[in-house]
Amino acid sequence: MNIPNLLSLSRIILIPVFLYLLFIPAIWARIGALAVFLLASLTDLLDGWSARKLNQVSEFGKFLDPLADKILVLATLLALVILDPLVPLWMAMVIVGRDMLITLMRYFAIKRGASLRTSRFGKIKTAFQMISIVIIITILIFRSEVVKLGDKDIIDVMVLDSSYPEKWLIVAPYWIMFVVTLLTAISGIRYFFTNWRLFLPDKFLEKKRADGDD
Repeated sequence: MNIPNLLSLSRIILIPVFLYLLFIPAIWARIGALAVFLLASLTDLLDGWSARKLNQVSEFGKFLDPLADKILVLATLLALVILDPLVPLWMAMVIVGRDMLITLMRYFAIKRGASLRTSRFGKIKTAFQMISIVIIITILIFRSEVVKLGDKDIIDVMVLDSSYPEKWLIVAPYWIMFVVTLLTAISGIRYFFTNWRLFLPDKFLEKKRADGDD
């Protein structure tokens, strides 16, 4: 348990606090949830920086850091599906499926003593997810104070009433989540085609190495 790994674990510990505040229908709670999420995101920056600065890079840390990111993002996205009737479940399921695939591939890589080939696109995707969540939570804060739908159905307002002045506060989370889902799916496809050999039997991989094919 070094400092970088403790920072990664703190990100997981903050998740229940964040979710508890997010589900309280009060502006102070939503602001608190946003602050906790920003703090958790800060630990994501600090654990990688401290691992390099203190020369404490470890295989456990390489596994724990992205795992903590995935748990934080997935828990938040599932919460947003519950909180926002316009964010469909299939978006969250695509993101969950992608992250389960990557976690499985990372497990296979560690078990076989291999390295998972990563790309800068995956880091961009994670950064975009974090930023998108911050934006969506901010929109939820403003929506609770500005948008007063009364007896109107939120779907009718979005589709039928184009003159509704705060319509963007209702529509924006859906389209932000759509872009997040699209980038996540593309990232998952890239990971699979780059690391598909991890799913091959060990004997086949050994034959490939013997033939000089990496």
